[in-house]
Amino acid sequence: MKKAVRIGSGAGYSGDRIEPALELAEKGNIQYLVFECLAERTIALAQQAKLKDPEKGYDPLLVDRMEAVLRVCREKGIRIITNMGAANPIAGANKIAEVARARGIEGLKIAAITGDDVLEHLKGVDFPLMETGAPVSSLKNIVSANAYLGASPIVAALKENADVIITGRVADPALFLAPLIHEFGWSMEDWDLLGKGTVVGHLLECAGQITGGYFADPPVKNVAGLARLGFPIAEVSPDGSAIITKAENSGGKVTARTCKEQLLYEIHDPSRYLTPDVVADFSAVTITEIGPDRVQINGGRGRPKTDTLKVSVGHVEGHIGEGQISYAGPGALERGQLALDIVRERLSLAGVRTQELRFDLIGLDAIHGPARSMGVPREVRVRVAGRTDTAKEAARIGNEVETLYTNGPAGGGGATKATREVVAVASILISRDTATPKIHYLGV
Repeated sequence: MKKAVRIGSGAGYSGDRIEPALELAEKGNIQYLVFECLAERTIALAQQAKLKDPEKGYDPLLVDRMEAVLRVCREKGIRIITNMGAANPIAGANKIAEVARARGIEGLKIAAITGDDVLEHLKGVDFPLMETGAPVSSLKNIVSANAYLGASPIVAALKENADVIITGRVADPALFLAPLIHEFGWSMEDWDLLGKGTVVGHLLECAGQITGGYFADPPVKNVAGLARLGFPIAEVSPDGSAIITKAENSGGKVTARTCKEQLLYEIHDPSRYLTPDVVADFSAVTITEIGPDRVQINGGRGRPKTDTLKVSVGHVEGHIGEGQISYAGPGALERGQLALDIVRERLSLAGVRTQELRFDLIGLDAIHGPARSMGVPREVRVRVAGRTDTAKEAARIGNEVETLYTNGPAGGGGATKATREVVAVASILISRDTATPKIHYLGV
């Protein structure tokens, strides 16, 4: 029987730290390094970047990450799997090849997986939105539609000896499930094994969250070494059981509590976690500490996959305009409230048209709403933000806040203003045969 496989999580989101991935490659004794960098809005933004430049649309840190780890991974035989292809996996693969050539790395086989982009299939079919039931045609300015692919095309690329696999929209756990299917020869219809592998993928997909990053909450939950937080490793056995650990002497910690929090993260129904590969059941998972920074995971299950795939539909939903300014010292609260009153009246007088508009005093009520009982703050920051149809209209909000510098009240400082386009995401379901994965190989 094949020995356990060690998989390292090199990133949990697009902007994640790079050093922990290099630490895993150098010291983690891993066979696979997975970078999970693609969120729902991230791919919509990537599609916009691709529309502006056909050679863009991959993750902005792709080159930096590959420059950091590619040579070490090549020397140690570590295979890389990542969804940093975002909206343009082929362009991303070309960039990886450029990095390899610049560093004199030869014999590298790169696979780019496409087929998740189903935007063309939305034309003429009014799919209902999962969130509201309204037709997808009710969305204005649709910029992207990407289906969540499963592990199968990654497994196929691994069988063809790809050293680096770069994808677009693939379900997060599938990035980690694929090497387990490949290494252990699991059937794509062994639902319990796929369920167990999905548990492992879900635990690893957010990287430093499970090693204490998102767990830390002093003084109740203290975690040492967060500035040098180590990212997780799963040591997975052929039966699907796993040990979660991290690189020796790295910061953070792996405990039963960190693993339990991550297991429940972003889960609606633990007994029915829908993925493209399997309907996973987390309800019987057991989590046991077996040593310092070593946690045993057992008990995942699964049921047959659904007939449909989820699609994230990105659409432009107007613009946000925002202005901020600070007040400090005696009377800061009263001056901040006066500032809000002035801007509220000014926006009304100027006829600024907004779909949403809010007025906050950061430090008093910006998150929890009106303060019920607290001391008078010595400093507050005024924030006015609104959503509008156009960037020009949005800019008027920040402009009115900035004019508080000289138009009262006294002592305002640090004013900022900004506008940004709002890219929102909605979801639909499509038939599986609508999305056809394709594998493109590139050699160096």
